[in-house]
Amino acid sequence: MRHLIGNLKPYWKTVIILALLLMVQAFCDLSLPGYTQNIIDVGIQNKGISHIVPEAITEGDFQSAQVFMTEEEKNVWQSVFTDETAGIRKRTVNDEASLDALDDSLITPIVLAYRTEHADAGTSGSSEASASQQSGVMDISSLPRDQMEKMIAQVGTRTIKAMGIAFAIECDQNAGVDVVAIQKHYLITCGARMLAMALLMLIAASMVSFFASRVGAGIGKNIRGKLFRNVMSYSSAEIDKFQTSSLITRCTNDVQQVQNVSVMMLRMVLYAPIVGSYGVYRVWQTGANMGWIVGLAVIAIMALVSGLMSVTIPKFRSMQTLVDGLNSVSREILTGLPVIRAFGREETEEERFDTANIALRNTQLFTGRAMNFMHPGMTLIMYLTIVAITWVSARKIDAGTLQVGAMTAFITYSMQIVMSFLMITMMSILLPRAGVAADRIDQVLRVESSVRNAENAREFSPEKGEVVFDHVYFRYPGGEEDALEDIDFTCEAGKTTAIIGSTGSGKSTIVNLLPRFYDVTKGSIKIDGVDIRDVTMESLRAGIGFVPQKGVLFTGTVAENIRFGKEDATQEEIERAAKLAMADGFVSDMENGYESIIAQGGSNVSGGQKQRLSIARALVKEAGIVVFDDSFSALDMKTDAELRRNLDEEHANVTKIIVAQRISTILNADRIIVVDDGKIVGNGTHAELMESCDVYGQIARSQLSERELEGIK
Repeated sequence: MRHLIGNLKPYWKTVIILALLLMVQAFCDLSLPGYTQNIIDVGIQNKGISHIVPEAITEGDFQSAQVFMTEEEKNVWQSVFTDETAGIRKRTVNDEASLDALDDSLITPIVLAYRTEHADAGTSGSSEASASQQSGVMDISSLPRDQMEKMIAQVGTRTIKAMGIAFAIECDQNAGVDVVAIQKHYLITCGARMLAMALLMLIAASMVSFFASRVGAGIGKNIRGKLFRNVMSYSSAEIDKFQTSSLITRCTNDVQQVQNVSVMMLRMVLYAPIVGSYGVYRVWQTGANMGWIVGLAVIAIMALVSGLMSVTIPKFRSMQTLVDGLNSVSREILTGLPVIRAFGREETEEERFDTANIALRNTQLFTGRAMNFMHPGMTLIMYLTIVAITWVSARKIDAGTLQVGAMTAFITYSMQIVMSFLMITMMSILLPRAGVAADRIDQVLRVESSVRNAENAREFSPEKGEVVFDHVYFRYPGGEEDALEDIDFTCEAGKTTAIIGSTGSGKSTIVNLLPRFYDVTKGSIKIDGVDIRDVTMESLRAGIGFVPQKGVLFTGTVAENIRFGKEDATQEEIERAAKLAMADGFVSDMENGYESIIAQGGSNVSGGQKQRLSIARALVKEAGIVVFDDSFSALDMKTDAELRRNLDEEHANVTKIIVAQRISTILNADRIIVVDDGKIVGNGTHAELMESCDVYGQIARSQLSERELEGIK
């Protein structure tokens, strides 16, 4: 959660704007049920009249309304109307605040008068009231005013007010007021306000979606950028630690999880508390006194979601690991497809893929089914809540303590409150999964490369190109034994140094230390007397042309792949490097020459062509040191010999380090280093090593006949 919130910090201004827009949206959303309530209770039931004091009143109604009033209330009542004109008095007060105050102060006597007027003729209370009205004299203390005040205190003025409004409607009709016109005006005005509120909510919701999506996309972009920059700085040790398939998953699937949840957080986590808290306030305002039903619904939802969370969260946590495993298997199978076909292992590999695929499918099915159970469960709770509210409301409406519009508004508010809690609990399920993804991303971001520039590292450009391995030791991260022990030799400037040995002896490890793909564990490597750890890696690698053991090409043209070694290389330089690498011939035979497209991974060229293009890429760089890590293995003997001849002629002043398996490739090297089990067991020319090094002699005799060896001597 901390990581998810931390991603929002750069967008704090937008988050504030989103919060304000969500408040507007929530206000509009929660205002609509109030308008619905007013349309039903005021516009339909009360003819559009919302106050108990009528607009006009006959003299008879004016007098009868004062029957239950105290002297103070009579003074207020009489001050509200004009003097009698043609038997009609008109209201002088029309502002809402004053009318609301009159509603509160005169509600009791007016409702009593209205009830007395419409009471059954057979009740004693009605007889007494009628007699009192006829005589014009009534003892206030003998009337049921105290009972009415108790009722108002119990059910609230909102419900009792409906009786007072019925009195006002009757008075207006008796006085000749066009009540139908008032009702139409009220319904049109209230409907227009409701429409305006809905349009405002639509605008606010649209802006929320726009800004939330924009922030989410920005978060995804920033995280991917950080991940990519950090991974690009990794040494081979960190790449091996995380594995390529896992890094791909973290940069794609995990980032997408965080991005999606960030959008939902902005739209739901901020919105739900606003709707929930304001909804509780509006429920209390309805005066329906049924909050306990909403409380039970919320408890039921929380119980349902908590049960689902306890079951699904562990599965969500394991799902990302299963995605990693599936990606790893897929990548390995697709990469080794030719080998799989060659050995007829398709069925075995399909079974291996199915195992990983089925494990992921089963986990997704489990979580999907659990989450699918939530929707019908929530629907059941919501409909049960509606049934409970309707049942209780019906009894209250029958008792006269609740209006239909208030019930409708209460149901709507209750559903909004329930949905707000549902949104919060849904996020509580999604957040752990996104939290796992955020933690996996953070693991990559927190790991720094073990090979870094020193604080005082300086720019460096080799002048001679002399390379010295000074008693170098190296152990792979997590390894128990040294891969290299006491490697000590010098590559003289402008000369060719070859490294040979059996498979796994440490040849490639030695040359991988030179451009600092790894750092030495002990000892040092120096170029022109300068420790390579004291210079920037950018300048170090700029001075080395490196041809890896496996030829790697990128999607693009032939020219673009060669120019990868030197961004500003001219066409002439590209063609010259290709000729030196013996690549010009097959490139010229391609349909578009140097503009021919290389497929992803170089799948449309052979292994030998890959190697030659990789060599051309290193040669166009025109570096002072060139390293060939077993880069001639896919070349035929003739091409191999011609390529080395070109190097000797055109790059006579370049320090060349050649790792090779074939004796024929290194016969003419100025110095040959023989490596066995991570140690140097031979150092000299071919002739010297044939006499002094048994390992070299065994390799030579395994590849060349005695006659060939005699000829070389």
